[in-house]
Formats: sequence, C-alpha cells, structure tokens
Amino acid sequence: MKYLYFFVLLTFGLSGCVKNNALPVWFEINNWTLNANPNPSSNPGVLTHNFTDVWVYIDGKIIGVFELPCKIPVLVSGSCKVTLYPAIRNNGISATKKIYPFMKAYENNMELVAGETYTINPTTMYEAATEFWVEDFEGSAIKIEEDQSVSNATLNRETNGAIGPWGSYGHIALNSSDSLWVGLSTDVLYLPKSGAEVYLEVNYRNTNSILTGLLSYIGGSATDNPNISMNAQTITPTVWKKIYIDLKDIVSNTPNSIYYRPYFRVLLDSGLSSSDVYIDNIKVVHF
Repeated sequence: MKYLYFFVLLTFGLSGCVKNNALPVWFEINNWTLNANPNPSSNPGVLTHNFTDVWVYIDGKIIGVFELPCKIPVLVSGSCKVTLYPAIRNNGISATKKIYPFMKAYENNMELVAGETYTINPTTMYEAATEFWVEDFEGSAIKIEEDQSVSNATLNRETNGAIGPWGSYGHIALNSSDSLWVGLSTDVLYLPKSGAEVYLEVNYRNTNSILTGLLSYIGGSATDNPNISMNAQTITPTVWKKIYIDLKDIVSNTPNSIYYRPYFRVLLDSGLSSSDVYIDNIKVVHF
C-alpha cells in the first residue's frame, strides 16, 4: 500500500484529543465517492472524478497527505473532529497533490480509542456555488468547432458502450493524410481573474498526445496560450483517464483579456501511421 507522509506521526497537541498514546489509532481510508449536490447553481454534467489522494486533518491540524486507499496511524484518542479533503494531481503531475478547491470536505466527529482501527468511506460533492461550462456530447449541438483553416481531421460524436461508459463521446481518428485536428469552444467564457481558481476537467482515452490551451481575447484579437499536454497511452487496450488542468495562471496573467475559449490540438505523433483520441465530459470549472 502506497501513501505519502508530509508529516510523520502527530507529535503536537490537538484540541479535544489525547496525544502520545502507547498505541496509535488507525484510520483505514477508502477511495472517494463523488455525489451530486442537491442544490447546484450550474449543471455539472456527468459526475466523474480522479481524487487519488486525501488531505487529513484532526481538529484543524494537518496530519498529512496520503494516496488512496491507505491505512495510517495517528497518536490521538478521545473526542476529535476528522476532516478529509479530496486531492487531485494538479495538471496530472503525481508530485503535485492539491486540494481541489471546488469540493466539500468530508467531516466526522469521532470518539477514538487507542489501538482501534476506523474505516472511513469519504464522500464529497461540488460546492453549490461552482459554475460549469460543459461539453459531454449529449446535447443537440457540439460546443466544440474545428478550426477549418488548419484541421484536416474531424471530431465525430459516437456512442459505443464498449468504448465510452457515459453515453456519447468525441472521437478524433488520425492518419497520415488526416493528421491534424484543432478544436475550440463555440462559446466564449468570462472567467474570474485576480488569482481565482479556474480548472479544465477532461476525460480522455488516447493513443496520441493531446495539447490543451486557452485563447484569450481583447476585442477581436486572440492570443494563444498553450498549456498542458496529455501523453499518448502505451498500454493496450487504452483506458479512460481524467485530468485536472489548472487555468488560473493563464487567466490571471491576462488581466486585459475580456473572454476566453479553451481549445485542443491533436497532431499525429511522430512514428505513428494512425492513432485515436477520445474525449468526454469536458468542463471549465470556477466560482
């Protein structure tokens, strides 16, 4: 079982808890469950997640960050408030584990007995105030259009349960003659600046790399802001993955831009004669 300590065993006092017991309390923490918020201010589309890690707090004091599922010892007992935060691998980087800012924490007031093991099945949901722009390929029109000036490949909406578990999805098939596809949102997005959190969420399945970016507009003039690239999968068969791409720096560092359009660029990777890219549940998320 793999997990990462930011701190070793707890050695400081915790309000309501007793420290330095002869025996630790063990927390057995399972994977996150993402539930629907009953009062959303915006439609989140299909709920998928990749919360790989958990930040653990007891009575407001941080214990550490751990890869799930995990079993961790903590030197506390008595009446304690346990708070868990869902964590992502920011921009898909395993060394960068960040609390996803749009999610509710899991909280539980517990009576802890030294030497005992407590199993926790944490749940979370998006905060009600979260705003979403969604393309899940289920609407009457696709909200991603091809850049006809450069694209020779095409994005097709398909439905095949053996490939896409959530219904319809987007498929780009590349070969030596149809080797480039660039698609951008048909909608313009007005995104918060001044350090506000903004993310792009994408489910993808790919044998070709995928570049993501954000066009920023002042008047009718666009500036290209290339961002994160997802590497081609080398396993067979490929699997669906989910990535959380941080847009905060691009948006906040373009303070004069009025609006934005996310885009994807897929160019046939060197050495390949053909490849496939599947995308689904594309979301731009912010408060």
